Amino acid sequence: TISKVLAGKWETISDDMWRSIAAQTGHKAEGWQLVPTRAYKAMTFALENAQRDSLVMAVIGEAGSGKTEAIKNYTAEGRNVYHLVCSEYWNRRTFMAKLLQNMGAVVSGTTVSDMMDNIVDTLKRKEQPLIVLDEADKLSDQVLYFFISLYNQLEDQCGIMLTATSNLKARIERGLRLNRKGYAEIYSRIGRKFVELPLPNSEDVAAVCVANGVSDTKAINRVIDEADGDLRRVKRSVWAMMKGGAR
Repeated sequence: TISKVLAGKWETISDDMWRSIAAQTGHKAEGWQLVPTRAYKAMTFALENAQRDSLVMAVIGEAGSGKTEAIKNYTAEGRNVYHLVCSEYWNRRTFMAKLLQNMGAVVSGTTVSDMMDNIVDTLKRKEQPLIVLDEADKLSDQVLYFFISLYNQLEDQCGIMLTATSNLKARIERGLRLNRKGYAEIYSRIGRKFVELPLPNSEDVAAVCVANGVSDTKAINRVIDEADGDLRRVKRSVWAMMKGGAR
């Protein structure tokens, strides 16, 4: 990777790798300051356990809880962590191509079976690999079944984490009630439980405000009132205050 940087071949380097380089060289971008909220700490703790012990788990947190930022930071600072932000349009081949690309493996000219073998073989050669399927509730049933295949071939050799909003829990519970194909297996493999992240509380919001330049008590209380447990709303409120000169 460093050779590519020095050669100016930047387009071949993934965003995750750039973040990893930045973290390892101590680079800190100016701008929004992240704060280790309760949800951030819980998400990081879950990621550490999943990678260290090759666990399979599902973590749910509402939009704006900060889970994706925690995943991005953990991915940038860790080794052999593969973070995929899932999409509704993915089919099986797209899913596997994205994962192989994330791992730096060649994806062209192979069948679905070859791609699966490539994924498994590559991961088995890694030390404590971790796959994070972010926004996993967006995956089609066909692609979600691949989660079972990955688990079956990589049990105790690779951590796998599904993360999403509570929609993932509702979807899997509905699939169980309707006895839909594969849902009982998925539920079993995540340990028949969902790790639920806490919503940001007033202390979390206040800490975010202070870290980003808003220290006035009245201003902080106003942000807390407007936040409704969503850190994205906190960010917008703080920026508005900073631009308006209210600190």
